[in-house]
Amino acid sequence: MALKPARTSKGGSGREPEAPARKAPAAPGLAPVLATPDGRPTVTGWLLRGKDGRLTAYAPGDGGVLRWTEVRPGGPEWTGPELVAPKAGLDPCLTVAQGADGYVHLFALWRSVTAAGEAHTDVVHAIQYQSGRPVKDWYPLGTPYRDQTKAAKVGHPAAVVDSEDNLHVFIRNAGTGLCARVQESSGKWSKWLDLDGSGSYAAVCAGAADNGRVEVVMAAKRGVMRWTKASGDEEYQRVADLKEQPEDGSVAAQHTGEDRITFLWRESKSGEVQAVRGDAPPMPLGGAASGPIAVLRTPVDGHDCTLMAQRGADGRPALAAYPTEAESAGAVWASTGEVCVGVPALATDAAGRVVLAAFGTDGRLRITRQKTTEPGLAMEPWITV
Repeated sequence: MALKPARTSKGGSGREPEAPARKAPAAPGLAPVLATPDGRPTVTGWLLRGKDGRLTAYAPGDGGVLRWTEVRPGGPEWTGPELVAPKAGLDPCLTVAQGADGYVHLFALWRSVTAAGEAHTDVVHAIQYQSGRPVKDWYPLGTPYRDQTKAAKVGHPAAVVDSEDNLHVFIRNAGTGLCARVQESSGKWSKWLDLDGSGSYAAVCAGAADNGRVEVVMAAKRGVMRWTKASGDEEYQRVADLKEQPEDGSVAAQHTGEDRITFLWRESKSGEVQAVRGDAPPMPLGGAASGPIAVLRTPVDGHDCTLMAQRGADGRPALAAYPTEAESAGAVWASTGEVCVGVPALATDAAGRVVLAAFGTDGRLRITRQKTTEPGLAMEPWITV
């Protein structure tokens, strides 16, 4: 399918007019931390729809998590930013996951100092049960190590909720392999599991298929390490590595069938997006740039489509789409809006419209929605929250 670019302004700049700002820049303490000192985005998949139909955006901030919430399903008014789940010592990187029950799971690394003056590292977890409601206090999940020298070396967590409401948490361990911890739908947590592996880079990506299978990938010096766990299995199984070399931190996962998970990543040398499913060769999807990719599967004009968003080479949000699992059809990338920080996010709102969100260079949240008056993916002018 062809992607229709958002309406451009009459001035010929190729940028849509932005709705007038209604608020001053965020006050100190309410400004999102959207990139690490080396420029890596601090959060992906940060726009989610709750059970009540309202969208919520999340970002790390100084001392906790910042949240923006639609006042009513479908907008346009929002509340926020507000500081939720405060905690001193959190690393400025946030992981967000959601299950079919609508619960939003937040994960981070917490670094503290004990009464004896020793450095301590924990993976911590907090839950939001309903849109706009308070977030539960952070709960420490520890790390696989008693030795805090090793604990300090673990990577930031990745997480996914499978179709049976089991929560899976993954970290790169101190030996550059993979460890996991699983919370069953009953609430019971497993111990940390060592899944083997070595030579990985920092980031982990996990996806869940419709039938409950979970698949995990990690970019490594020798290629891509992979693990899988079928519904009902007690253990993860290591499967053959792939020879590809994705850019670390660029991988996203999307379920595209009953037992199929498609990973989208950026090829490390060319910067172009590729789709990989099972053992099949990567399929090119263009969009040469750097950084993570946002992905969303949703119907467009009655067709099952996979949408992708990224911070393009020009620094602006870029959007593309193609028929799900038909990568050979190609994808047309269209830039939209103003220069953004971090990675854009995709979701559908209560009316089923595609929503593209990004943070501007001023830290303000910006939103554009799919037009209902035109076919395809024509988008409305951006608004500033």
